[in-house]
Amino acid sequence: MHKSNTKAGFVTIIGKPNAGKSTLLNSILGMKLSIVTPKPQTTRKKVLGIHNTENEQIIFLDTPGILKPKYEMQKSMMSYVNNSISDADILLVILDLGKYKSLDQYFDEIFLNYLKKSEKPKILAINKIDNFKDVKNVLPIIRDVSKLGIFNEIIPISALKNENIENLLKVLVKFLPDSEFYFDPDTLSIQNERFFVSELIRENVFKKYSQELPYSTEVHIAEFKEREKGKWYISAEIIVERKSQKIIIIGQKGEKLKSIGLKSREAIEEHLGKEIYLELFVKVRDNWRDNKNLLSSYGY
Repeated sequence: MHKSNTKAGFVTIIGKPNAGKSTLLNSILGMKLSIVTPKPQTTRKKVLGIHNTENEQIIFLDTPGILKPKYEMQKSMMSYVNNSISDADILLVILDLGKYKSLDQYFDEIFLNYLKKSEKPKILAINKIDNFKDVKNVLPIIRDVSKLGIFNEIIPISALKNENIENLLKVLVKFLPDSEFYFDPDTLSIQNERFFVSELIRENVFKKYSQELPYSTEVHIAEFKEREKGKWYISAEIIVERKSQKIIIIGQKGEKLKSIGLKSREAIEEHLGKEIYLELFVKVRDNWRDNKNLLSSYGY
């Protein structure tokens, strides 16, 4: 789309697991685009969200938290991070104040290697300042992080409380390239509804079950039927690795699965603005997290 005097570009959000990347994207867009749970590694795939003003378009790429991969799915997750860094005009790095103890501890070799993969401008957002009674307590951390010499700007924010987000956006705009818009100004994302529906179901799985079980699950949309009249029909499969996990997911007399279905249906109807009929099934796929063919079929 041609406009004179416009800026547009890709901003990749990177950081460690559970640093608040998805919360920040949702806060900027003013809507829930990325799922959020208290568990780390909730985000597994790249989520694209678009922030538009009259003269600027910022295309945000929310990415999985940076980690050392232990199996094929995590290798795929880190490939999203690598690709998103390559696509970026700006890197927006999120630092979690609650987990920061020292410079060397937080910016370990793995994290630094990802940051050094791009020569593009790097903006550091120090997140969760709402946990501090006095924002001045952040100043020593800003001085500490400045020693790395890799950040163009450092901005303290609270993604959850929407604090200082406007200033962060102003800084990002300053580094945006002069460019025509990449997408129609009314577009918020280019990912399809199947993706968001599967993510909303997976979010409820993460919230419902504790410990390691959610990390062994995936959600696959088997059918998605839009209807001119009546409820839309969605059939989804919750994938697990072992029969014992299937029993836990379903629960006694199917009560846990019913609960996930109810909460997921409510979230999906709010997202789609349509009434739906949702069917959930639990399928066992042995060791799916290390099976490249299965991972490919699930969109990894």
